[in-house]
Amino acid sequence: MSKLEIKQVRSTNECREDQRATIRALGLRRIRDTVVHEETPQIRGMIDKVQHLVEVTEVDE
Repeated sequence: MSKLEIKQVRSTNECREDQRATIRALGLRRIRDTVVHEETPQIRGMIDKVQHLVEVTEVDE
């Protein structure tokens, strides 16, 4: 499986609580935080839910 680099680019101040929880579950805490996760259906679903707050790039291993 490939890996995804997820970077938070927007604030969660005006977001719904479930979107804030999704950002936290991804491991992001503040703007410009970056995490790397395996590409799984669960992670893809979380990204789709907060796609307006994050930037996603594929990482070569």
